[in-house]
Amino acid sequence: MVTVSRLRYWFALAAIAVIVVVAGFYVYSRYRFFSAVKDVPAKLGVEIQQSTDTFSLSKSEGGRTLFTIRASKAVQFKQGGRAELHDVNIVVYGRESNRFDQIYGDQFEYDPQTGNVVAKGVVHIDLEANPGSDLHPELGPPQELKNPIHLKTSGLVFNQKSGIAKTDEPIEFRIPQASGSAHGATYDSKASTLTLASDIRVQTTGPRAMNLAASHGVITKDPRRAVLANVKVERNDDTMLANKATLFLRDDNTLDRILAEGDVQTSAKGETSMETHSPRAEFFMTAKGQILTAIMSGGVSLDSTGTNHMTGTAGRLLADFGPDAKLDKVYASGGVKLFQAPGSSAAVLARVNRSPQLVLAKAQRHTAATSPSDSVELFAQAINFYVKGGRLLERAETEGPGQITITPQGAQSGAATTVITATKFTAVFDKTRLSGVHGAPNARVVQSTPGQGDRITTSSALDATFDKSGNISGFVQQGNFQYHEGEPGAKVSRAASAGKAAYNTATQVLTLEGSPRVIDSGMTTTAQLIRLNRRTGDAEAQSDVKTTYSELKPQPNRALLASADPVHVTASRMLFSRATEVAHYTGNARLWQGANIVQAPSLTFNRETRSMDARGSSNQPVNTVLVEQDKKGKVTPVNVSAARLSYTDQQRRVRFEGGVTIRTGDDTVSANHVTVFLKATGTETAKSALPSSTPSALDHIIAEGDVVLREPSRHGTGDKLVYTADDGKFVLTGGPPRISDATQGTVTGSSLTFYSHDDRVLVEGGGTTRVVTTTRVSK
Repeated sequence: MVTVSRLRYWFALAAIAVIVVVAGFYVYSRYRFFSAVKDVPAKLGVEIQQSTDTFSLSKSEGGRTLFTIRASKAVQFKQGGRAELHDVNIVVYGRESNRFDQIYGDQFEYDPQTGNVVAKGVVHIDLEANPGSDLHPELGPPQELKNPIHLKTSGLVFNQKSGIAKTDEPIEFRIPQASGSAHGATYDSKASTLTLASDIRVQTTGPRAMNLAASHGVITKDPRRAVLANVKVERNDDTMLANKATLFLRDDNTLDRILAEGDVQTSAKGETSMETHSPRAEFFMTAKGQILTAIMSGGVSLDSTGTNHMTGTAGRLLADFGPDAKLDKVYASGGVKLFQAPGSSAAVLARVNRSPQLVLAKAQRHTAATSPSDSVELFAQAINFYVKGGRLLERAETEGPGQITITPQGAQSGAATTVITATKFTAVFDKTRLSGVHGAPNARVVQSTPGQGDRITTSSALDATFDKSGNISGFVQQGNFQYHEGEPGAKVSRAASAGKAAYNTATQVLTLEGSPRVIDSGMTTTAQLIRLNRRTGDAEAQSDVKTTYSELKPQPNRALLASADPVHVTASRMLFSRATEVAHYTGNARLWQGANIVQAPSLTFNRETRSMDARGSSNQPVNTVLVEQDKKGKVTPVNVSAARLSYTDQQRRVRFEGGVTIRTGDDTVSANHVTVFLKATGTETAKSALPSSTPSALDHIIAEGDVVLREPSRHGTGDKLVYTADDGKFVLTGGPPRISDATQGTVTGSSLTFYSHDDRVLVEGGGTTRVVTTTRVSK
């Protein structure tokens, strides 16, 4: 990234154009002056030594005065024909009379034999390109010079034969906006080339003053340009370096553009330090000297340090500046990468090859003692960068598809690498730190963990956020969200869909909203909201929860949940543990498979063992439906309610506890706890096998604790009741057991046996005596 603080260095180069102007007018004026001096001996008499005071000479062409020469004294010597002028003032008006350039000094000497014209002592030059539109030389100098350019040097030697002027002495110049110097200069009037030998210095003035230095310079008239070698520009803590800089000038000598070549470097130090490198950089200027556009090409690299370490590479950068000369926008193309290294800062920059791998290695060594963080790389073929206040990177937008790669520090074992892609990305920055990314459409996130299957999410749009350490804190995906994961080489083990998904990287929890659905190894859950822990596989669902367990295999010699039919569960809330395969449902939970139904305020189901635990209260008991089938094939539903139900399918045993009530037809049994043993699915009775749509059939029941049996015509109590479904036999013991009949009275004994389908009652007493009493019972 190129900031104004770095590109403004190039404004200082505009001051070098002053040297072009100085050289042009200076040599032109010197040449005219020396030609006039050559004619002085003939005008004064060549054969004798002469002198005169207040010497004056002018030359005109086409009715226009080209220049005037005035001196306080002129002397010509007979020997050698040498001539001297003292206190000289030369004014050059130009062929269009549109100039007023002055050259003045104490003494000049001309030697016609060698052709050399030598300035004795200091020479001053004032250049004024356009002092006024109505300039008349005969009226004298203008009242006020507008922004004159002042040049000062000494030891100047001009050879009239070769047309070359040279000095080995320092040259100084000054303009209202800058001053400068060089050491030694050569001007070739025939080639119109000025060479500044060494030690070129330019200092600008004003609130953004800066210094420019170059080792060598060549200035030409056609083409109108200045070429400088080993250029360095400094302003406060900002620096620009280049092996070569070419300044292209307009016809009025204003700076048009600057071309820097050869290891072009810029650096800006401060709270956030930044460096750029490129083989070539070109800067286009306005007529007022403000930068308009900057282009860096040939492979550009960026390093930024501070709160976070960021590097970047691109094939080409194009920077646009606003009317106030502040950087407004940068267009990067040719394969653009932004790389944010892990850690709080990195003082050492990768200067060779500038690859993300080198930068990452240095940053890791620097942050070895700090908390782990992520490296983030943004890649696209082209990216637009938008700058706030001319200095701070505000946002970046990719042109075409982009990719963001997030790698944990050191790629530590078990850590996932995340790759995010989208048709277009918009990245938001806090200073140089990447703080957020928006991707749309066709957003896709792939998380890869060594030894595990990829976790892939897709959506219409994605918004990712990053914390101050550079770690991704989470992302939100919206619009047809899809998720799936699976073991390597295996089919998808988990999938999800929703209208919206939010992922928190710290907790690894994925929150789904908008008709979410999660499929986990044959377990499908829907709800209004689902939270999925991608690390543990645990899940939480809220509001209108429904789970369907499919892909079930039939279990031989099982009962309540033994068939291959799906198991369905609805509730207000669900908590699922993938480690134990146990799901806990609360809030009007209802589980069913075929005709087998269990309802409870709270229900826990284990799909591996096909066992369950349902809990309720006296106000909201657990309810289930079983069936009883007699020898004739008659099927009677059996409704059971209790405070708690527990069932293990392998044992075909249902345990009811707490206020248990069993209702079948007009008969009711209540007890503190009841154990119901079921017949295996598919078991045939004397008449037929139960269809799969029928609830599980009773084999026998054991009821214990405060047992009460109620039938339309009799009432029984005891401590224990054993009921066998095949023969409809009840055995009541403990208490002692008691049966009351509306017509036969009350019968007690140590054991009472009776049947639901006939009138027999067997009463056993104490000792070895068995008493059998037959009682007529109305049904």
